[in-house]
Amino acid sequence: MNSKYNLKNDILFKAFFGKQGNERFLKSFLEELLEIKIDKIEIITEYTLEQLAKEEKGGRLDLEAKINNEIIVNIELQIRNQKDIEKRTLYYAARLITENSKAGEEYESLKQIIMINILDYELLEFKEYISDTVTVINKHREYETIKNQKFYYIELPKFRRAKIDINDKLNQWIALIDDDKEMVEMAITKNKTIKEAKEEVDKLTADPSLRGILKLRDKWERDYYNDIGCAKDEGREEGREEEKQETAIAMFKLEMDMNNIMKVTKLSKEELEKIKEKYNL
Repeated sequence: MNSKYNLKNDILFKAFFGKQGNERFLKSFLEELLEIKIDKIEIITEYTLEQLAKEEKGGRLDLEAKINNEIIVNIELQIRNQKDIEKRTLYYAARLITENSKAGEEYESLKQIIMINILDYELLEFKEYISDTVTVINKHREYETIKNQKFYYIELPKFRRAKIDINDKLNQWIALIDDDKEMVEMAITKNKTIKEAKEEVDKLTADPSLRGILKLRDKWERDYYNDIGCAKDEGREEGREEEKQETAIAMFKLEMDMNNIMKVTKLSKEELEKIKEKYNL
């Protein structure tokens, strides 16, 4: 069935990868991207139709999973360039670190956090369409590696321009996500898992209930971007302040430089000193 919807739609992306019974698809994609053997995978943010219906009005729809009982993976799909993806990725990584650590726990014992951003726009100055980098952004676009954390950026426009080896299984997955029909047709003749994944996507897009949710999401996005200035309400501002504090706490745990923490969180040195004292960091 032909459909205007594909895996670049965040609702469909989560309905596919976050559906109970589809763990093998997420496992296959992550094994190829991360180049590791996954013996166990648990989808933490499992999405049912009911949950997706609640989120159709612009909720953040990250996909979160735990692999091999020790690595937390967070996947976000971004179609529009919101200009702050690197800082927001650090915010959410910090939140995951906080959520998955116990009071007084040493940094060395914290679980590994992997953040994966799939972008339908170009972000980094590198020519490669997949970048494995942990970033702390300042005005000079400097990069600082954070131990035990990894950030991945998959930039779809660069993928489209590259000379692609369709025999590569990771490229097959990216082609399916990007809805490159010609490459997907070649991929399904080479990879049974991709063939089954394509069939599952087609099945989902034919589901009347899910299509209704997709249409509502489309309407919300049109309304939101036509009146984006109205999005800055007090509730969001309060949420941002909480995010800044959580980020600062996590960055202190990572033993990062005070100046970098100030640049990322936009908090003053005095505010950070208070947080450090309050939480005995």
